Amino acid sequence: MCELLGMSANVPTDIRFSFAALARRGGETGPHADGWGIAFYEGRGARAFHEPEPSAQSELARLLRRTPIKSRIVIAHVRKANRGRVNLENTHPFSRELWGRRWTFAHNGQLKGVKKWPLTWFKPVGSTDSEHAFCWMLDQLQGRWPDLPSPARLDRAVADLCAELNTLGVFNMLLSDSRTLYAHCGKRLCYLTRRAPFGTATLVDEDWRVDFAQETGADDVVTVIATKALTRDECWTDVERGHALALRDGRVHVLKPDSRKPAGPKPAAPCGG
Repeated sequence: MCELLGMSANVPTDIRFSFAALARRGGETGPHADGWGIAFYEGRGARAFHEPEPSAQSELARLLRRTPIKSRIVIAHVRKANRGRVNLENTHPFSRELWGRRWTFAHNGQLKGVKKWPLTWFKPVGSTDSEHAFCWMLDQLQGRWPDLPSPARLDRAVADLCAELNTLGVFNMLLSDSRTLYAHCGKRLCYLTRRAPFGTATLVDEDWRVDFAQETGADDVVTVIATKALTRDECWTDVERGHALALRDGRVHVLKPDSRKPAGPKPAAPCGG
């Protein structure tokens, strides 16, 4: 299984501390040695870095650990391949444009049969079931609305689509449109929110301790979400299986899918059709 890392904050925030732990799990303290990637949002755009090599041995990952790139939304992934070859096109997070926004997606788990679900507008570049699922989600959204809907309508749609994909296996996911960071727990996902009064934290994977009171402002709100807890002295909250979250400005909103909607693949209809 791969591991995920995401962040949502109300001010541009440096994620080097959390990324250091994730990077070590990419082939050193964890077995996820089949590639890694990270995307930092800046407005509607995203600055992304990918490699099909272990992050624990990567000079680029070491550079990012030393470079304070500040962002309000971040998605990162270390891969343990089970579907698709180990190469750059199969390295998460994946990205596409929809409604004039850069969408970014990362997933861990397996989705049996998802490649049989039809696609209309968005096609995978690589061969993973994850990227096919991402393209299917965007197809469904494109078919529903010609333009970006309200956050509430989009929240509901994303929760519904996650629930459908979760019927195929394990669907742990992070997704963003630059406005919201969405997460879905199929098996394992946890988060913590840091806000005043800030304390100190120590990584699980290495001896690095940070006093966030010295690094943040009094009004900062930062939520970090990960497959497994990254720090040993903070209280992480497990996401309930089958639940989706919408994170905006560091605040967490729990989403529930519409149980009235039927599950299963549906071809996307043209906008307005």
